[in-house]
Amino acid sequence: MKKKSPLFQIFAYTFLSLFAIMNIVPIFWMVINSFKSEQEYSADPFSMPSGLQFSNYAEAWRIANMNVYFLNSLLITFVSLIVTVLLGSLAAYFLARFSFKLRGLTYSLFLLGMLVPIHATLIPIFLIMQKLSLIDTYLSLILPYTAFHLSLTVFILEGFMRGFPKDLEESGIMDGAGIFRIFWSIILPITRPAMATVIILNFIYNWNEYLFALVLITSNALKTLPLGLANFVGIETASYTLQMSALTIALIPIIIFYLLLQKQLVTGMTAGAVKG
Repeated sequence: MKKKSPLFQIFAYTFLSLFAIMNIVPIFWMVINSFKSEQEYSADPFSMPSGLQFSNYAEAWRIANMNVYFLNSLLITFVSLIVTVLLGSLAAYFLARFSFKLRGLTYSLFLLGMLVPIHATLIPIFLIMQKLSLIDTYLSLILPYTAFHLSLTVFILEGFMRGFPKDLEESGIMDGAGIFRIFWSIILPITRPAMATVIILNFIYNWNEYLFALVLITSNALKTLPLGLANFVGIETASYTLQMSALTIALIPIIIFYLLLQKQLVTGMTAGAVKG
């Protein structure tokens, strides 16, 4: 492998450091201000808090009715995530490890799905859900979220699975394992780095998605966290510290999810780099 020049390394590290700072500073500022009193924030939004106002989080949780929105987002996000990863990994396995007549066409259709702008399908999806009487239900979000992310899931997992040696399946067959047993016990465990990438991408999109939820969900009892936060920030309160607290609460699951899967994600990135 050709060694990178010192100048290139300096430029790369400088660029990545600046990019990291640009992303970390707004989050840090939000978290710091979430612990301030309203008077402190009004006096100086960029100062450190004199004390930690944990009551801001309890107040934001209560006023914004976040217990309902939070649970709705968790339910929709995880159900969509599980279905997407399960169907996507199965499709990727058969596309990567088997040869059949329409394999190329099937794979091309999945790739074609990545070219379709998601929000361009909003009106057709609304009309379909209306015909199926699914408007204002969990399924009205779970089904689109699953469908839209299958293409990327299949694309990432198929490319990862394609590089596995055929000896893996052959050893499983010699031990008497069937196709699904090989998939579940051999292929799936060694696909964990790619699975971590897919899971993180799907989780972040499902957790933060706003437009489909805005159009397809009307009942307050079924609204997701982004809708609840939009109502909270725009209508229900003028307190900036409570807004920062509510936004920090919404950010916590994403950070936890990433920290849990970061080891697998880094493993997959380094494996891909060595392989390339």
